Amino acid sequence: MNKKKLGMRAIQIVIVLFGISFLTFGLIYLSPGDAAEVMLTECGIIPSEELLEQTRADLGLDKPFLVQYGSWLKGVVTGDMGTSYSFKIPVVQKLASCFWPTVKLALASLIIMVLISIPLGVVSAVHQNKWPDYLVRGFTFMGVSIPNFWLGLILLSFFGVQLGWVSVSGGSTDFRAMILPAVTLALAMSAKYTRQVRAAVLEELRKDYVIGARMRGANERIILWKHVLPNAMLPLITLLGLSLGSLLGGTAVVEIIYNWPGLGSMAVKAISCRDYPLVQGYVLWIAVLYMGINLIVDISYQFMDPRLKEAK
Repeated sequence: MNKKKLGMRAIQIVIVLFGISFLTFGLIYLSPGDAAEVMLTECGIIPSEELLEQTRADLGLDKPFLVQYGSWLKGVVTGDMGTSYSFKIPVVQKLASCFWPTVKLALASLIIMVLISIPLGVVSAVHQNKWPDYLVRGFTFMGVSIPNFWLGLILLSFFGVQLGWVSVSGGSTDFRAMILPAVTLALAMSAKYTRQVRAAVLEELRKDYVIGARMRGANERIILWKHVLPNAMLPLITLLGLSLGSLLGGTAVVEIIYNWPGLGSMAVKAISCRDYPLVQGYVLWIAVLYMGINLIVDISYQFMDPRLKEAK
């Protein structure tokens, strides 16, 4: 990707971020409920009308929409997303504190998913319409059908309640506490990616260069691992990037089940408490992550596919 295209992508990202921030701020502004009343109630205070008016003035909620949005946007440009109503700390600080646990969980889930889906997908493609293929396809069917929340509750009940290997209360971010939520996320993704790997490998196995390599007497393992698999992985890079963006945004259901202190559980609490600055900061954070990861994926194609280098 040359400098001109990179500059155009940067301009597009800025325009999209502006649109997302404006739309999100508008929807939050129009949403029912009074943030001042919710905040005071959460603190155990029975709000009077005078106290509500004073709180709205302190939070800037009594100002017109465009004034509120302009003030917030000015703060974002300078690195200030405001202060969380419910956590009483800067939004940037809260997002940063929840981001690292989410990164750990996302990377662990992706690693487990890759270790499961690539071998199973290759085995299923190589043994097409044979018993290993049927077995793998049965696994993927079950994996796609089982919802995350049900699988998480079953694993937590068995390993936490029955065996007592993990703490049911959660709240920790150590390696032991990370295993079950990572496995829960990885199993659901593995079913989808196993199918993608199988389809990609089957498509490559039917191409002329594979037939030619076989006619020259090349070893099947060399054909598979040196030629077929690298070419089959290219279409999956985009899917991996999207999955990483989704995981980094926080998986609310799984995080709530395991009481994992990540972005997903934080976002649910922020929405329930009408914590407008935190919700707005979270949405903008997710948008930046998605577009940044997509840009990295596009750039990585230049290095992984020689044909794109030649076209450049």
